[in-house]
Amino acid sequence: MSPEKMTTMANQIATFFVSQPGEDQAERVAAHINDFWDPRMRRQLLDHLEAGGDGLKQLVIAAHPHIRVPAETA
Repeated sequence: MSPEKMTTMANQIATFFVSQPGEDQAERVAAHINDFWDPRMRRQLLDHLEAGGDGLKQLVIAAHPHIRVPAETA
């Protein structure tokens, strides 16, 4: 997936959860990504976050520690 599309999708998730009540929006962003993004998409997002997360909303950046690292495939 293009980095632009991935960034847009992650930011859309953050936009939804930022409007929800509670203090656990970052955890909920990560839970959504963990539940619905395939391992390749999660790996791409994690790589982008580790490279600085250019273009990502602060809530996606805050979700980083809660996003599961996909298992390496052979």
